[in-house]
Amino acid sequence: MSLFDDAVLVLKGYEDQEELRQTYLDHLATHPDGMWKACGDGHITASALVIDPSRGQVLLTLHKKLRMWLQMGGHCEPADVSLAAAALREGTEESGIEGLTLLPGGPVRLDRHLTPCAWHLDVQYAALAPAGAREAISDESLDLRWFAYDEVADVADDSVVRLLEATRARL
Repeated sequence: MSLFDDAVLVLKGYEDQEELRQTYLDHLATHPDGMWKACGDGHITASALVIDPSRGQVLLTLHKKLRMWLQMGGHCEPADVSLAAAALREGTEESGIEGLTLLPGGPVRLDRHLTPCAWHLDVQYAALAPAGAREAISDESLDLRWFAYDEVADVADDSVVRLLEATRARL
C-alpha cells in the first residue's frame, strides 16, 4: 500500500473534526502529489507530541525556522510506509529519543496551518517516551525542553494546547 493510500484510509477512519477531515480528503482527491512538499497548494504532514505521562510532561522543540515551541513533526518522505511511521520517524529524529511508541488509536488531531513553504495539513499523533528517555537536539531545532502540562499554554500556540488536551483525554 502506498503512503497516499494509507493517508486516505487513515483520514477516512478518523472520526473527529469532520469538516477539516473532509478538507484533507478533498485535497488528496484533487492533488495526486498532495503528500509531498513539492505540492505548492499544500501537503499532508505528520507530527508527534512526545509525552511522558508518568512525569506529567511533554517535550517541545523550539523550531529553528518558525521560532515557536511545537511538537515534533514535518514532511513525509518517500521511505515512509504510513502516516504513523512518518510521525514516529519525525518524533524520533527531532527528539533524539529512541524507543518512542505511538499512542494507540491513530491520529489524535488534525491541524491545518500556513507555513513559509505552503499549507500544512498536519496529521497529529502522540508518542509515549520510554522511562528514562534522554532527548538530543536535532539540526531542525534551536532547543528541546520538557514542559509540565500546565506550562504548555504559556509557551506554545493554541494548536499545541489543543493537541495536548486531546492527548490527555485519550490517555
